[in-house]
Amino acid sequence: MTLPIPEGAVWIGSDHPFDLAEVYINFRRDLVLEKAPEKARFVLTADSRYKLWVNGTYVARGPARSWPEAMALDDLDITPYLRAGPNHLAVQVYSPGYSHFAYVHRAAMGWIGWVAIDGDITPSDRHWHVKRDASYSALVPRVSIYGTGAEQRDMRQTGDWQTAPAAHWPQARLVQPPLGPIWGDLVARDLPLLNETLSPLAQVWQTRFGASPAPTPDAHLDLRAAFATCPPSPLPPIIPAGHAAIWIFDLGHSQTCAAACHIINAAAGDSLSVSYAEKLRDGQVLLSDPDTYCRMRPTDRTILREGVQWVEPFTQRGARYVIFQLDAHSDYTPDIQFFARTQAYPLAERPRMPQATPTLDAIAQMCRRTILSCLADGFVDSIWRESSQWLGDVVAEAFALQGISDDPRPLARAINMAAVGAAQDGILPSILPGDVPAYVVTDYNFSWIELLDLYAHHPGVTDAAQMIARHRHTLDRLLQRLHQDVGRNGLIRSQPGRRLFLDWSQAPRGEPNLTYNTRYLHALQIAAKLTGSAQVADQARALQSAIQSRFFTSLWHETPQGPPACQLSLALLILTDTVTGDQAHHLAAQITARSLDLDDTSPPDKLTLASPFMHHYIFQALDHLGQSAQIHAIITARWGRWAMAGAPTTWENWDITFPDGSACHGFSAHPLGWLNR
Repeated sequence: MTLPIPEGAVWIGSDHPFDLAEVYINFRRDLVLEKAPEKARFVLTADSRYKLWVNGTYVARGPARSWPEAMALDDLDITPYLRAGPNHLAVQVYSPGYSHFAYVHRAAMGWIGWVAIDGDITPSDRHWHVKRDASYSALVPRVSIYGTGAEQRDMRQTGDWQTAPAAHWPQARLVQPPLGPIWGDLVARDLPLLNETLSPLAQVWQTRFGASPAPTPDAHLDLRAAFATCPPSPLPPIIPAGHAAIWIFDLGHSQTCAAACHIINAAAGDSLSVSYAEKLRDGQVLLSDPDTYCRMRPTDRTILREGVQWVEPFTQRGARYVIFQLDAHSDYTPDIQFFARTQAYPLAERPRMPQATPTLDAIAQMCRRTILSCLADGFVDSIWRESSQWLGDVVAEAFALQGISDDPRPLARAINMAAVGAAQDGILPSILPGDVPAYVVTDYNFSWIELLDLYAHHPGVTDAAQMIARHRHTLDRLLQRLHQDVGRNGLIRSQPGRRLFLDWSQAPRGEPNLTYNTRYLHALQIAAKLTGSAQVADQARALQSAIQSRFFTSLWHETPQGPPACQLSLALLILTDTVTGDQAHHLAAQITARSLDLDDTSPPDKLTLASPFMHHYIFQALDHLGQSAQIHAIITARWGRWAMAGAPTTWENWDITFPDGSACHGFSAHPLGWLNR
């Protein structure tokens, strides 16, 4: 929904147009009020992210992830923070200067908004003052291939800028009108504001102590070096100069958070690093290795000024374990309070459903904890590594959420955001929002059609017909584009430069591919029902016939005359009614037996096992045949291993021993939907 924009509100930015890459820009405006207001709202959005303070008190962060074509506006109640007399408004905006897996950069930064106080409007305009925050270094490595830069800050270069005099700062620069070539539209936030909680960290999980390693420009590598030289140990009452003290806290399960601390007696030049980890190895916290594929280095470092100060990274990250490392330059008596600022989606849940067995009950709670952890401004697949919304993952995540709540808004947001981000040829983005051509996964377009169907049958939805009508053009255009990939043999092939499908299993990727074609068939069948299109129904029947003739001899093959079909493609054959009757039940028995076989590898003599994510389609196929008992048996066997071992959240794969494998992945929580149907 487009909002009315008050006169005078424009996008404003730094006084220097090339303050773009890894910059934090501070904006200030002072207001004098005759009396405390009865009602005051601050409506704003920013590119890429903002934090807001009123009279020195932190209020909120935002905005919700958005495409530049439709920037989401937050509407914040600031009435409790204002008072009679002078008032200080402070907005800090961060710009990475590049696109990543949750943001699209267009070589500009800034924010737009307005303050409405008892009917009087104060817009974002040139009356705001601006200054680049010199305490943040722009020469920082990225936290991972998926996200923004690490934070390296020198507190000696800053003070309490949120309330200090700012009239001598430069005036803010006009970047564009409210609607323009950079940011095309302003829309009301379509999800509720997240609840943030600042909690003290009182119970230390472990401390470490030893000589500080020689510092380098990479804070995360320095932390890894400190772990190698500082064994687990109680901390002495005084930290000698040249030594490091490390505190590790366990949040209980992976959460989106910012680790913070209040330091009473810092010495100028001491260094404090804050880092995050998600799992243990051999009983010790596993620090990510930036030389592995994801290049994770989630460590922010702050050089302290003398005296009392609050240290909190701008960016929230995701972890179960938060780590603080203090490197003392002079003898130091610790006087530090540790905190974690966490966030939660304000979800209205249905009453908890009792499960048939204690194991299933433990699984349901594990899955519930996971999906709530992976729910922020939309779904997030893995808060630890990516904090990104992958279009395909939403199928399983929305199904899981439906198991405990009738709230359809995260699902609707994924559907709408995918349509906004469609490429010129009609193919939908794989990451919402994201400018990541290397990760265009073609079968996620099939997922979007499944999401429309899930919305159409969602118990909390009252506008299903309007949603389908709103996206009919996008759907028709997408189907036309996909049909261009169907060859003379009637089968679809992948698109050059785009991934066939993305999954952790060892399923063959050769083409023409049975898994890919049956997933496309499933999408066509759904689209035909949603639209009533006879043409699409004919295309589905033609594809089904081609699949039956090309992939089956005496058994089903993953490629014509190639390796045997994998577990997932057999399930899709059942789900699409390509195989029916006794043959379908025979395949279902093979599928069930393989899932109940707890061998997680893929030996050549066994059916290739589907990943936890793709077991959602395994369960759909079994449900198609009325085999709910088999679904519960598989959930008990496979997810029960995690729950009975005490895992608080679901993993992204059966084995996550690789360094950045996530122990909290939203798509693996889909059994919650199956258990609570």
